[in-house]
Amino acid sequence: MKGKTCVITGANSGIGLETARGLARLGARVVLVCRDARKGEAARHELIAATGNGQISLLVADLAALDSVRQLARDIEASYPRLDVLIHNAGLMAKQRQVSADGFEIQLAVHHLAPFLLTELLLDRLRHSAPARVILVSSMLHKFARIDFDDLQCQRKYSTLRAYGQSKLAMLHYTYDLAERLRGSGVTVNALHPGAVATNIGMPEWLAPFIATPEKGARTSIHLARAPELEKVTGKYFVGCKEAKSSRRSHDRAIGKRLLAVTEKLCSGVG
Repeated sequence: MKGKTCVITGANSGIGLETARGLARLGARVVLVCRDARKGEAARHELIAATGNGQISLLVADLAALDSVRQLARDIEASYPRLDVLIHNAGLMAKQRQVSADGFEIQLAVHHLAPFLLTELLLDRLRHSAPARVILVSSMLHKFARIDFDDLQCQRKYSTLRAYGQSKLAMLHYTYDLAERLRGSGVTVNALHPGAVATNIGMPEWLAPFIATPEKGARTSIHLARAPELEKVTGKYFVGCKEAKSSRRSHDRAIGKRLLAVTEKLCSGVG
């Protein structure tokens, strides 16, 4: 990974931190995207000390605010001539319904709208850097979800898993749509389920017996970022570093294209 620039969102803790650690050990130039500057700077110093890689930098952005996402894209373009790997890792679980700065359900905002907008704004840089990779950290919980266009913001009916699962399903729809649009460009787009991992996003207690370490959860993200055999593999879903099947609903292209149109409208209406 020497000479490659990797941007990782949600990188100051959990899977994101361990993904950054793994890529830094491989010699990559790692850009941590964090909401909290103090925590991000602490993570940066810890990673430099642990890996001996001094090419670790920090960008501060609130992915729940689309204006902040736009500024993040500008900062990346201004500071990094190349963008070899873009990993959308930031995540949360909201026990009660919360809205973003723009008025969107918070999980939809962070898991779907932010990755969509940031990637779209950086497409030219990614194409210029080809071969390049876009990686989205989804979840197996997408299999229990559907895109409810009549209640996309979960205003009528809210539960953590309903909103979380829908947002992670939306990520997969975007993965497959973007892979199709970028086919032949040298930019690949793949998604993954990291496993049930002990992070600070707020997973329910009943998952405790099945939870893995963040280090183990980061393995698939690192694999998708570095494996030479995946250079031309695109539009796929991975679990445990192996290609897997996502839900039937995730491959419904009519729903995917409708969601894309809705997403474009939501993002264009802010800022």
